[in-house]
Amino acid sequence: MANKIKCLVCDLDNTIWQGTLLEGDELHLRPGVAEVLAELDRRGILLSIASRNDPSDAQRELQRLGIWHYFLLPQINWGNKSESLAAIAKGLNLALDSFAFIDDQPYERAEVTHTHPQVLCLDADSFATLPEQPEFNPEFVTSESAQRRQLYQLDLQRQGAEEDFSGPREDFLRSLNMEFTIHPANREDLQRAFELTVRTHQLNTTGKTYSYEELEAICQSPNYLLLMAELSDRFGPYGKIGLALVELCPEYWHIRLLLMSCRVVGRGVGTILLHRLLEAAFRKGLPVRADFKENGRNAMMLTTYRFAKFRTIQRDDDGMTIMEAQPYGLPPTPDYVRLRGGFAEENYG
Repeated sequence: MANKIKCLVCDLDNTIWQGTLLEGDELHLRPGVAEVLAELDRRGILLSIASRNDPSDAQRELQRLGIWHYFLLPQINWGNKSESLAAIAKGLNLALDSFAFIDDQPYERAEVTHTHPQVLCLDADSFATLPEQPEFNPEFVTSESAQRRQLYQLDLQRQGAEEDFSGPREDFLRSLNMEFTIHPANREDLQRAFELTVRTHQLNTTGKTYSYEELEAICQSPNYLLLMAELSDRFGPYGKIGLALVELCPEYWHIRLLLMSCRVVGRGVGTILLHRLLEAAFRKGLPVRADFKENGRNAMMLTTYRFAKFRTIQRDDDGMTIMEAQPYGLPPTPDYVRLRGGFAEENYG
């Protein structure tokens, strides 16, 4: 299966437009570019720029052409394109193996490939056909997909506000007026649940993906609980940013998958879903087991389980670790977050 692209980084001269800005050419969008940008944006694929040009001149031309608004963290400078891609990846908190780079110059593509071999590098001549390529075709376009650029723009505003804030970090978090909602997944949530399992790698306990049909069957089964988490603050919504898939065994609950979007890293909400799930099981006097499988990026989730007093009870040959937490007193939801919803835990198990 093709690795799905989360961000396309574009060159400008003879890639986005025909002509060279510094040479004073009359610039026109290459055929099909406007339509491709609009379609990729609709699919939730982020767009950015890596170009050697004067930033103010390039921005003016992009605004004139009516496409400036599509691009997040554009890197228009005189540095190497590989450095620009690294800066974009860091700013968006995305792994480079989810990036594609398109440029008309073989040298530029080779420089990026040498430094970041995990990046998919493409010739500018392929621009018009990008929507047909499997790497740019998510299985579903959810409401979060169609709003992804706007959600990331809100995240960048939050980052700017945090940088400008003077005072303790908890005071900044309190100033966000965050609301965290937990609810059982319904049919309308399933496409987003599927999308989260295939897109989320860092804050993911197993890396296991589930098809839409599997998630639909899980939702209809009395033996499973699929919880969704949403977050919003004074800047706006983050969307559906997490899920927990729990098998409701008679003698314990078993977390088969727990994940959170990397966009909420640093918001102090990463343990809320886990703690409230543990609380529901502990009220019934049940221990909770959890699966964990290392994927090279998810060490933070193992730490989360360790801090929640999970202890290893089994290791399988395929690398899966099974952990268990016995009932104990749990910390409350942080006072800088309002908890909404719930999932009527008395109806389960």
